[in-house]
Formats: sequence, C-alpha cells, structure tokens
Amino acid sequence: MTKRIGVIGTPGKWSTESLADAFGERTGFRQVIDMAGAVLDLDAGTLVCDGVDLTALDGLVLKKVAEEYSPDALDRLELLRVAEARGVRIFSPAERVIRLMDRLACTVTLRGADIPMPPTTITEDVTAARAALDRYGAAVFKPLFSTKARGMVLLDSDAPDAEAQIAAFKAANPVMYIQQKADLSGHDLGMVFLNGAYVCTYARVSQTDSWNTTIHSGGKYAPYDPSPELIELGRRAQAPFGLTFTTVDIALTPDGPIVFEVSAFGGYSGALKGCGIDAAALVADHVLQEVSA
Repeated sequence: MTKRIGVIGTPGKWSTESLADAFGERTGFRQVIDMAGAVLDLDAGTLVCDGVDLTALDGLVLKKVAEEYSPDALDRLELLRVAEARGVRIFSPAERVIRLMDRLACTVTLRGADIPMPPTTITEDVTAARAALDRYGAAVFKPLFSTKARGMVLLDSDAPDAEAQIAAFKAANPVMYIQQKADLSGHDLGMVFLNGAYVCTYARVSQTDSWNTTIHSGGKYAPYDPSPELIELGRRAQAPFGLTFTTVDIALTPDGPIVFEVSAFGGYSGALKGCGIDAAALVADHVLQEVSA
C-alpha cells in the first residue's frame, strides 16, 4: 500500500521541494505542508492544513516548521504533537526538535553531555553582560531564536559604545546569550548525521572579511575529510537529541575543536554542494523504511 508522507516546510524553497519530490517519486504522493495554515480542532481531533488532515497521514517529515526561529515556531511544534498522539510518525519527533530551536536549551543539553563549546554566559543583567565581555575580550551576542547568524552582534570589550550596544541588544533580547568569539580560521564545519549514523562533513568557507562563515554572510561550501576523533565528537554532540536528520556545527580552533550547536533540521544544501550527497533521497528512503516496518 502506498505510504502518504507529508513534508512540513516552506513552499517554494529548494530543500522543501526536493524532499517532497523524493517522496513523490517513491510513493506517488507529494504534499508540502506550511504550518502557518494549520488548524487544530481539539474536539474533532483533527489537524488540517491545505485540506489535508495531518492526523490521517502515515508520516510527516520536518524540514522547516517556520521560516524564522521564534517562540511562535515552538507553538507549531506543539500542534504536531497532536498528530503524534494520533499515531502519526514524525521525523524528527516534535518534542525532540523543541529542545533544539531555543539556543539556550540546545546549549544546556550539549554542556550536560560534556561537549566542548566556546565559553558562554547567559544573563538578563547588563552589568554581568559587560563583565562577561571584558573577560572574553570579544564576544558574540546571540538571540535565543535565530539561524544563519541573523540578529547576532559581535562586540569588542574596548569599543567606546560597548555599553550602548549591550543595551540595544538587550532591548530586543531580554535574556542575553553571550559567547566568546572563536578563531574560526576562515571556516567551520557542518557534520551530517542520519538517524545517528555519520554521513559526511562539509566546510563553510568565508569569502569575505565577515566574522562568521555562514552562507547568509557570503560563505561557500567545500568538501572536508574529518578525522575519526572529530566524527566521534559530532556523534556525541547529536546523540542526546535523537533526531532523524541533523547537522552538527563544529569549529577547529587553536585550542581544539568546539561545537556551536546541533541543527533542528539539518543542512540539505550543504550536504549536496559540499559533499555531493542527495540528503533528500537518503531521508526519504529511511523514512519509508521506518513507516513500512
């Protein structure tokens, strides 16, 4: 019997459409779901989007629950828990993704697993924030909900307007996440895992004088061959989250490798452009095998 798998993502975006294509080619059923249009009827026990009751599907794959990370995106994941309670398999499970979209929740889990990370301070107090900046010399102030370095601010402790910049950041981010600036040597790594198994590693290489290497800031993908020890670090970092498909962000510094974060949804574009691997096909084959078991 044909399995009906919906892809939750952003209509028109390459990675979402590629994943939907992969399922369409394998099953004849193709459905992209934009959670902005979802309607949950708790009395009826339905979760309907674009005329499709998600609770009646065989599975759902989470590619992107919202275009930007925010507390509102967490509410969309809570809606999906209703489908899970009705027996629909979700890849990755909504509750596991919830633990990743908030940068603080991800960091606490990583540090609890003894994963090396940059020195980090979280505070609502501007005096403590200034003290952290003085200790670090240079630090990146990060929103709790963001991707591709959006909203992040790099501050130097000797900047004449440092206090004003901290105050401006706090105005938009009451809880300040402050991380010592790491020496990325012009590149950092995305290590890809499928169901906990290592797939490949790509590098994001800076093409500008930007302090970060994200593609959003002009970085480019390149292949990278990691050591077994580095792969083991990536494996340990993603293990506590139990995701279907994810990317671990790793930087190689003079003091050794550090982990920045684990992605809630994984880097499909990086896997293809940096490693030549069709992640959409891998995910589709894995999901169909799981729902058919």
